[in-house]
Order: sequence, then C-alpha cells, then structure tokens
Amino acid sequence: MGYRLTRRNLFSAGAGAAAVGLAGCATTTSATASAAAEARGAFPPEPKEASLFGPEPGLALLSRNENPYGPAPSALKMIEAAARKGAYYTNEEATKTLAGMIAERHGVSPEQIVITTGSGEALSALALIYGPKGPIVAPRLFWDTTALYAAKLGLAEITRIPLTEDMNMDLPAMEAAITPETGMVQLCNPNNPTGIAMPGSVIRAAASSMAAKTTVVVDEAYIELVDDEASMTCIPLIKEGKDVIVTRTFSKIYGMAGIRVGYTISSAETAAKIRYTQMSWTPCTSIAAAIGCYNDEAFIAGSKSKIVEAREMITTTLDTLGLPYLKSQTNFVYFQSGMPANDLQKAMAAEQISIRGQYMDYTPWSRVSTGKLEDVERFCKALPRMVNA
Repeated sequence: MGYRLTRRNLFSAGAGAAAVGLAGCATTTSATASAAAEARGAFPPEPKEASLFGPEPGLALLSRNENPYGPAPSALKMIEAAARKGAYYTNEEATKTLAGMIAERHGVSPEQIVITTGSGEALSALALIYGPKGPIVAPRLFWDTTALYAAKLGLAEITRIPLTEDMNMDLPAMEAAITPETGMVQLCNPNNPTGIAMPGSVIRAAASSMAAKTTVVVDEAYIELVDDEASMTCIPLIKEGKDVIVTRTFSKIYGMAGIRVGYTISSAETAAKIRYTQMSWTPCTSIAAAIGCYNDEAFIAGSKSKIVEAREMITTTLDTLGLPYLKSQTNFVYFQSGMPANDLQKAMAAEQISIRGQYMDYTPWSRVSTGKLEDVERFCKALPRMVNA
C-alpha cells in the first residue's frame, strides 16, 4: 500500500524537514510557528472528515447497488499520486491513456471512446442529444434517471413499453413503438431494477434491427457481473457500423461509485457529438483511479466472487422462505416479500438496514443490494421475522 497522507504524517514530514534544514537550531522562528498554527487550522481532525463519506456507522447500506470492496489498492495508489498534482487541470494525455486502454480491450479505436463522469453523465448527454428529436422509447422499468433529466428540462419525452409477464424487456413491442419521430431507444442489460440479463444473441438481434430505424443506446453498467460478458455485450454491433451506443461505468465491478468514471463506445462521429455536450472534464483523481484498476484482474475476480457470494446468500434466504424473486446477474436482487415494498423498507430501516422501496406501481417488489457480507447477513436474519410477523 502507498504512503497514506494524514494530518499526523503531514506534520511529521514537516518536522523532519525542519530538523534537516535547521540542524543545530534549538528554536523555530515566530513566522514558522505561525505558519504551523495556520496549517493545523486548515486540516480538521481526520475522523471527522472521514465520517462525511460512506454509510453512517451501524447502517447496513443495501439500497444503492454499490460495491463496498472498492476502490482497488491499485486505484488508491494512483489516486494518491494524482492528488499530489491536483493543482493542475486533468492532462488530456491521461484521458487519452484511459480511452486507449478501453479501446484496446474492446477492439475499437480510441476515437470511439468518450470518458465521462460516471455513465450517468453519458446517458444524460445522450438524452439531451437525441431527446429533442422525438420520444425516447424505453422499458417501463429501467434506470431512467438520466432520461428523466432531459424530460424535466422539457427536452425529451419517454415512451415506456410494459415489461413481459416474466419481467423482461419486451423487445418486439419496443421496436414496434419506433416511429420516424423517435429520438432514440434505450435498453438496459442487465436491467435495473429487475437484475435480468437477456441473452446476448437476443438483445443484439433486436438492437441491430432497431438501429436501422433509430439510435439505440444500451446501458451496460452491470455487464462485468454477468456469467459471460463477452457473449452478452452489444459492442460487436458498433464494430459492424450499427447506430448503437454502449455506456459503461466504473461504479459497479470496480467499486468506484463515488469517484465517478464512466465511458461510451460508439462510432467516432457519435463520440464527437457526445464530447461536445460535456460541461467539463473528469477529475484527475478519477482518471488516475480508472487507469490504475482497469486491468487489475485479481481485484475484479475477487470483487465479483464476493458479490456472487452475497447474492447467493440472499437467494438462499428467499428460497427458504418460499418468496419469489427474479434471477439476477447483478449486485442486487428484485423480490417479493408478501408485503408492500415501502412497508418492508420502513421495517428494515427500523433495524438500520437500508433497502430500496417501491418502483413506480410495482408495489410488491423490493430490491436489495449485495453489500458487505456481514450487512447482507443482517438482512437475511431480519427478513424472516418481518415476513412471518
């Protein structure tokens, strides 16, 4: 692990430097003492600062689909190095380096990659680019925050297509809803909040057909968590020249939700449009973290293993209780407890366990994330008491 910058280390280093530079001197000048006092005032106690980030003490945070096992040590090392140069704007070469790494893995050119501040920025930008052209066709349930962003600004409308009976995206119905006025189609695979991953051959065939009529955006935030990423992704359609855009994030498998790094893969022409909408650049520490951990296969494998273990702990509990749930290939599970989702959320909150409440009019369905194993265990112990009360 790299050197950790703390208030104590900072002043220890300062004292060491003073001892070397002022050897033989028994006292410091009043100016030095004054500067030291000023510096102490600029650094609040570390515990107080740390308490501003992450979950509150004692809270089992299982509501936001975060991966508590990140950031990787490889990311933290780069964050520290970049933070020491935080006086300078993000170097364009750093962003290009990350884009080049991503492009190399996926077999595209760096010009086809746009680095964004989380995939949220990417999806918001796409809604702003394509929403004004016409309605955004999307599943009734999907991660709609970014599309709603454009809608709230009066720049887009969302045409929601009901899910199938088994809670899948109804791809034929979505394609049938496309008109010459459609702005874009937005897919999410695996989907959120359902957790369902549609077979790659199915979603690629549908996306390919839709892309002949309009732009298709595929949100692949959770794709690194599926059983077989290579067979599931829609990136091959981009290589074939289809009007498809894929968005991805470092928030999930890499455990960097608060650090905010995402990216898009598209044609070079589309990438240029996306860059034009960006309000600023991704912070240097975020770019550095992503560079540090992108190819950290040991961390990725370990992270995924813990997520799967937690997910299986949840589904085993649901099986024992005879509660229905959707097969997930993500870091969350969508299930029915037999009570309204908001009621279960309140009951869990009373025991300092945070889960997601009701989505839209899906009253019986609750979503729980795979957080730390000990937090998931708390949820699994609490759930039987609540459903059997």
